[in-house]
Amino acid sequence: MIPEINYWAVLIATASSMVVGSIWYSLKVFGTRWAKLADVDTDRPAATALWPIITTVIVSFITAWVLAGATTISWEFYGGSYLWDSIVTAVVLWAGFTAARFITHDAFEGRPTSLTVINIAHELVTVLVMAVIIGVWPPAGTV
Repeated sequence: MIPEINYWAVLIATASSMVVGSIWYSLKVFGTRWAKLADVDTDRPAATALWPIITTVIVSFITAWVLAGATTISWEFYGGSYLWDSIVTAVVLWAGFTAARFITHDAFEGRPTSLTVINIAHELVTVLVMAVIIGVWPPAGTV
């Protein structure tokens, strides 16, 4: 069984991750602190960001696509509100996969706890924004 997915919602959710990241890691929000903790040179040429940005778009699409599919499966299983199922699914997937893996890797790599918190909080906000977009725009015929 392949779950129904609204690919327009997935594309908008993908774009939303770029917006969230641009705001979150801007120098006026968490960017200065993040760059210091992660030892990132903020004065490097913008051209060096091309491949990380392309990579981010690809993996953000995959994240949004998986979230959309998992939301439909969750909604079919639990019923109720598609939006609420999308939000709960996003939080559960974030906690079980994203946050757990970040914490494990950062602990072994000796990264500062505050860096881990900045990054996993960013990921939570990202998937919550994706969840809202996917949740308010379910696939045709599902709700």
